[in-house]
Amino acid sequence: MIVDTPVRGDSRVQKAAYSAAEAGWEVTLLGRSPDRDRHEFDLGGARVELLPVANTLARRRRAYRRSPLRQPLAYPPTGIANLRQQQMLAWRADHRQRCAQLTVALTEGPVRWARSRRWALDVELLLIRAVHRWVSIRSRQTRRLAQRHIAADTLADRVGARFWPAVRGTRSWRRIEPQLWEYELAFGERLDRLRPDIIHANDFRMLGVGARAALRARAGGRTVKLVWDAHEYLPGMRPWQNRPHWLAANCAHEREYAPYADAVVTVSEEIAALLQRRHGLASRPTVVRNAPELRSLAPAGEPPGDVRAACGLDAGTPLLVYSGVAAEQRGLDLMVDALPDLPGVHVALVVTLPEHPLLRRLRQRAERAGAGDRLHVLPIVAHWDVVRFLATADIGVSPIQRWPNYDMALSTKFYEYSQARLPIVSSDVRTAAQTIRATGQGEVFAAGDREAYVRAVRAVLADPARYRAAYERPGLLDDWTWQAQARVLDQVYTRLLPATTTVGAPRARSVTASVN
Repeated sequence: MIVDTPVRGDSRVQKAAYSAAEAGWEVTLLGRSPDRDRHEFDLGGARVELLPVANTLARRRRAYRRSPLRQPLAYPPTGIANLRQQQMLAWRADHRQRCAQLTVALTEGPVRWARSRRWALDVELLLIRAVHRWVSIRSRQTRRLAQRHIAADTLADRVGARFWPAVRGTRSWRRIEPQLWEYELAFGERLDRLRPDIIHANDFRMLGVGARAALRARAGGRTVKLVWDAHEYLPGMRPWQNRPHWLAANCAHEREYAPYADAVVTVSEEIAALLQRRHGLASRPTVVRNAPELRSLAPAGEPPGDVRAACGLDAGTPLLVYSGVAAEQRGLDLMVDALPDLPGVHVALVVTLPEHPLLRRLRQRAERAGAGDRLHVLPIVAHWDVVRFLATADIGVSPIQRWPNYDMALSTKFYEYSQARLPIVSSDVRTAAQTIRATGQGEVFAAGDREAYVRAVRAVLADPARYRAAYERPGLLDDWTWQAQARVLDQVYTRLLPATTTVGAPRARSVTASVN
């Protein structure tokens, strides 16, 4: 398996690798290293290798040149701006030292040429200020130019985002998003050496890496099957980067390599239908839901935790929990801003990166609102412990903003809250809202509407037993487990390599999963 994440924190990938190894497949999971070093560890019976990925191709050629028309005073993009700023600070420090020396000397007695030396230091200070202002102006223009290059939002970029897809079609990503090649350069050779029978490519970025590796293997006379695991419906996503070409480039990349997939799996029936229509797939993709692992896979003797104890709260304190990624589009600001409207209610954010800048801003907002002591930011727990960890909360909250992609599938957290038997308060993303209204397991509010959110929370806290009773419905949760989904994924693999299946015998076929 290959991955554009460091694997830890990516529950779908971890569950797929772990369960495939349990089913008898020989699994290697290649992930993206969080630094410049290579790391290796075991995940159950799967072997994990984290490989460093460069970012050189993300910079355009013009980022290495000056721009005399846009920012005429900017320094060359060689790092000299930082050098000049440090030199100015050193000059100021030296000037302060000489001023202090003269002052001390004058307290101890007469100093020759004291008045002239003081005058010279005053003149030098004026010069330092003038040069410092000049350096600051040039450095500011240098930063603005660098930010424009990062944003890629110039007129030329916007024109290119339309021109190249129109002219080069599915090959346009090579021109406007060449950093996609970095994954090929990092993982391609290692994939070839592994000689897998199946390449499981997760999501859109790694689809091309898997397809090219399968092509090379077939050209060398080996039969290799490619499974594409589409976690998202790319055209309906909020772009991960605020660049005008990002979505067009990644959609072109996906369209180029989707036809090479021997099997496609995804997270919902609606996305499956859209993928089949968009890419002209011969059959509808198989649905493998983002359901949680219910078995405890923790080492023996490791004590289970729970969110209420982690927050230091007693059983009578109302506790709302959010579990997942911290990102602007996830609506976490709504939960924090509503704390003053919910006296005595605490909020726990169980997230992958507790020190994320967004979370620092949310802590500050809670402090300003006088509710800092009621906001708890906790690190995510192992995927097999999530359900047990969340179960002591009162409500599971999903305040996610409306995007087409979020409308089409139930999120991982929705399944986790459900298996924890938590009443759910969710924004009105379509599939989640329809499910909650059908089952009665929670309340729905208009995304971003603080008053509606507060009303929903109050309604659930007033009668939590009513909402928990929905989970007593026979069969509701049976399919919302990873054990059920793992069987589906194993069937996909087995259909691709039927000749190697021996009933009752362990399987030694190799799967390399490519995860984005």
